[in-house]
Amino acid sequence: MKKRLIGAAGLLALAGLGVWGGRRLVRAAAAPAAAEIPTTRIKKGRVTIAVSARGELQGGNSEMLTVPMLGGGPVAITYLREPGELVKPGDVVVQLDTTQQEYNLKEAQADLAEAQAKVEQAQADAEASEEETRYQLLSARGDVRQAELDARKNPLLPAIQARQNLIALEAAKNREHQAEQDQVNKKANALAGIDIQKAAENKARVAADTAQRTIDSLTLKAKTAGYVNVQQNTNLNMMYWGMQLLPFQMGDNVNAGMAVAQIPDLKSWEVSANVGELDRGHLNIGQKVSVKVVALAGREFTGHVKNIGGTSGTPWDRHFECRIALDDPSPELRPGMTSNLVITVEKLENVTWLPSQALFESDGRTYVFQETSRGFMPHDVTLVRRSESQAVITGLPEGTVVAMSNPDQANKGAAPASGAMKALQQ
Repeated sequence: MKKRLIGAAGLLALAGLGVWGGRRLVRAAAAPAAAEIPTTRIKKGRVTIAVSARGELQGGNSEMLTVPMLGGGPVAITYLREPGELVKPGDVVVQLDTTQQEYNLKEAQADLAEAQAKVEQAQADAEASEEETRYQLLSARGDVRQAELDARKNPLLPAIQARQNLIALEAAKNREHQAEQDQVNKKANALAGIDIQKAAENKARVAADTAQRTIDSLTLKAKTAGYVNVQQNTNLNMMYWGMQLLPFQMGDNVNAGMAVAQIPDLKSWEVSANVGELDRGHLNIGQKVSVKVVALAGREFTGHVKNIGGTSGTPWDRHFECRIALDDPSPELRPGMTSNLVITVEKLENVTWLPSQALFESDGRTYVFQETSRGFMPHDVTLVRRSESQAVITGLPEGTVVAMSNPDQANKGAAPASGAMKALQQ
């Protein structure tokens, strides 16, 4: 009987323990899960402030091949080099349609030939007119000479006949004077006619030369050696979200002033990169840069900051363009190659630092969330230097544990217990 009582008491104790454990389990399941906050420790040592970015390789001092300014509409591309094809100075890169310009040239040449024929006709007419006026002048002078001989007989002739001789002499002299004036006037008129026809000839020649130069300008040749970089066709009405424009191809129409191809200078390579606004204050023109081209594994090139552009982008993603000039280009480089850049700004020795994401700024304060017995508490620090990945500070000793994220925002994600869970907890 005693053993039975002891066994029953044990069973009751086990049952009670099971009920108590079940309630604790329910409470543990219903309690909101505390957000796990990542932490780090403040370290002390050497810090290298560097700016990292990714850019695209481009040729510096590039030669841009553009469509000449034409009076007509768009023209078609009849020949185009392949992208990345190596060309030498004088090689044809782009050939544009010259059909209309050749027609204009033939018309101008026909007008020139007609104008030259008119000049020759005007010169022949001038020579004939000059010969005619010369004959008339000689004839008039002969008449004057004959009238003078007749007038010498006047002392021996009757008065009436002598008077007639004088009248005839005066008339002959008038005709001679008129012939002289006619010769001068007709010569001047002939020369003016020739000048008019020569002006028309020059106009036609200029039109023909212009048409020929226009035809020559439609053949775009490379002035320097390099690789052909075909430009995007901005005439295509295919600009949708996430879709890029296609490069020019043979048969595409281009307008005056459009850039069709680019020949980068192989002796002057540059990398165009977008750098975050936070790193803008660390950069200066002339700083040394380490460049690694993704397509050339194991190769590292040196360069320097050539130009720093203005800031652009959305308020939450501000950046600026930075152009890096390579100091030691290589023949293996090609336009458009992706390049990784590392710009060493400064090296600091024996300083305290922490990851940049563990440093917070608000209302002019710079602080961290320090781990204490009461949890994570904000603590003001002084910022000395900051890069994209590291921040050098003063105000806390080495080894201090700080949060990598804002604890207040992390704890907001804890969900409250449901009504059923609350009832089980009570």
